[in-house]
Amino acid sequence: MSEPMLGLLTGVFFGALLQQGRVLRFEKQVGAMLLRDMTILKFMLTAIVVGMVGVNLLVSLGAAAMSVKTTILGANLIGGVLFGLGWAFMGFCPGTSLGAIAEGRWHAVWALLGMIVGATLFAEAYPVLQDTVLTWGNLGKITLPQVLGVTPWLVIPGVAAGFVLLLGWFEKLDL
Repeated sequence: MSEPMLGLLTGVFFGALLQQGRVLRFEKQVGAMLLRDMTILKFMLTAIVVGMVGVNLLVSLGAAAMSVKTTILGANLIGGVLFGLGWAFMGFCPGTSLGAIAEGRWHAVWALLGMIVGATLFAEAYPVLQDTVLTWGNLGKITLPQVLGVTPWLVIPGVAAGFVLLLGWFEKLDL
């Protein structure tokens, strides 16, 4: 199977999971931002644990190679704030906006247009950003297992256990 076809099938499968998890709903997005509904956070934490196990298993088996991006604090902080503002303003993140459009929720088109405008502005500003924001706090290509000096297989169970405890707490609070 070709890589584009595998990517398409994976995207369709992930979109179906987003839809089945009900995280495409605007009220779920707003509930997450108001800390009243943790459905989206539960979904994300589950995806992180599954992804950690899956990627590291593929790397361990030699079926994939890990490609870690450089950690740049300035870019991460500013990008995170812009992402959060866009999500709070539109009520959708990039994945959920496309999923909502696929469900026929046409108001999510505004979020998609915002992403296109934002990407265009970033591309235009990139030459300036490359010598400023994109150099602030460059920590290199680091991972938590590297920082701790251990194998990822020692970190994954701790992270997974922490997430399970957090998910249990959310359930106890009926979030």
